[in-house]
Formats: sequence, structure tokens, C-alpha cells
Amino acid sequence: MNISVVIPLYNEEESLPELYEWIERVMNNNNFSFEVIFINDGSRDNSWKVIEELAQKSPHVKGIKFRRNYGKSPALYCGFKEAQGDVVITMDADLQDSPNEIPGLYRMITEEGYDLVSGYKEKRYDPLSKTIPTKLFNATARKISGIHNLHDFNCGLKAYRLDVVKNIEVYGEMHRYIPYLAKNAGFEKIGEKIVQHQARKYGTSKFGLNRFFNGYLDLITLWFLSNFGKNPMHVFGFLGSIFFIIGFFAAAIIGADKLWALSQGIPQRLVTDSPYFYISLTMMILGTQLFMTGFIGDLVSRSSANRNDYQIEKTI
Repeated sequence: MNISVVIPLYNEEESLPELYEWIERVMNNNNFSFEVIFINDGSRDNSWKVIEELAQKSPHVKGIKFRRNYGKSPALYCGFKEAQGDVVITMDADLQDSPNEIPGLYRMITEEGYDLVSGYKEKRYDPLSKTIPTKLFNATARKISGIHNLHDFNCGLKAYRLDVVKNIEVYGEMHRYIPYLAKNAGFEKIGEKIVQHQARKYGTSKFGLNRFFNGYLDLITLWFLSNFGKNPMHVFGFLGSIFFIIGFFAAAIIGADKLWALSQGIPQRLVTDSPYFYISLTMMILGTQLFMTGFIGDLVSRSSANRNDYQIEKTI
């Protein structure tokens, strides 16, 4: 099979028939063998009924129905598990992603050798309340991930080699960072294609500021896990050592100053009356706690069932 199209959706009953008709027309015009996998993420409208009707009319349609709303990442995870095509295309169900881009994305994967191609909607029809946070978020993501050629990490329209989706785990809200997940899994040929952005035809946007802030937290989490997940002692032990050493030397200086004053007969207040003593003591306590956090994290990491889980491309 040439292409698997994975489409997560939530309350998109109006757009689904038009979207599938458009995808089918593009596939037939290019003689692609294909499947379309709709993942109904706990929709409260008639989206699942529409998917069932489409499946009765076409053998290319598959559907997965969640009992409740879990989010886009779980939907993509289940869709990736079911995908069988040589190239996997993801797109949103709101008609803002154009299926006309599929042939170009397919060629970039199969002919140009990319592992992953992300769409870039250079001209957008979204409100400023969505585009400005998106620009800030993408600038940060480029800096942290080291993938400097992507302008839009969160674009729903992407293409992957099948190996990529079978070797990454999308969870929580990590769908925003699939290029970063792919890079960490060893798939480093990541490209970008300028794609057409359609104005929303039906329904309303599900974007909210909470998703923007959650995105930053998830990015920091992913960066930390990818760099220190296997060796947490490297960061916590280092910080703990720095805190403890600073606190210890500060306490030593306070004690030495007290002893010098006593030897010279100079009146000196009690060490425990000095605020600097408590600051240095707090630094040593924090340093010890950070060090123990790293130690416990290392023990947990070493006992993990995935501690020797490595990405092997091929063997002979």
C-alpha cells in the first residue's frame, strides 16, 4: 500500500464527507493505493455515524472510536499503530489542510529520501490570538530541538516513512514535537514543504491559551528527558554538588570569621544570629536533596524495563 492517511478529529461531522471525497479524488487521480484512518476522539456530535456511513461506501475507510476525549496525541498513537502504507500522512479534519498536497509530500519521502516532511503554512487565515503564540512557540522549539529548518512544528499536515511512526511514541501532548521525537529516535533527515492553508469552513477552532502554555511545559519535559532521562544524576548531582559546595564554604567562612574575632578579643554575635548562616545551611540542605534526587532517579532509570531499548535500523 502506498499511503495511509491518519486523521484525528473531534466534532467535525460537517467536514468529513467533503474531506474524504477530496482525498479519494486526489488518490485516484495519482493512482495511489491508500487507506484513510479516522480517529474519533470522543466527539459529541454525529462524527462517528458519518465515519460508519463512509466505511460502508468505501473499503478504503477505517475508523477508531474513543469512549471519551483523550486528545490529539493518543489519537495519532492509535492511528500510527493501524497504519500500513509505505508513507503515512497526517492531517486535520477541519478542511484547513489541503489533500492536494499529498502527492508532493509522498514524492519527498519516496524520491528525495526524507524521513519526515512537515508542512509550513506560510500564509495563514488564523486570528492573531493563535498566530502570535504559535510564532513564539516555534522559535523556542527550533532553538531547543536543534531542528532549525522547520517553521511550524505543530502543523497537522505531515508525511512520514512508515518506519518513523512505528518507532516513536506519541503521548500526552507530544504531537507538537513529533519532528523532535523522530530526531531523538535517529530519523534526522527532516524537511519542510510550503503548503496551502484553507480558512476554516465549518465549526470553530479548538485552540486555547492553555494549549500554548502546556506546549512550552511539554517541550521542556521532552528536552530534559531526551538529554538526561537515562542519566538524571548528571544534572541533579551536578546542581546538588554546586549548591552544597557554595553552602559549605559560606558556612566555613562564617565560622572562620567568628574564630578570628574571638582570638582577637573582638566582640562578635553568635553564629546563629547571622542570616548568612541560615542561607548557607539552606544551600547545603538543597544541595543534598538535589544530589539524592539524582541518585534516586538513576536507580529508577537503571531498573526501568526500557533501559536497553535502542533503535536498531537493520542487522545482517
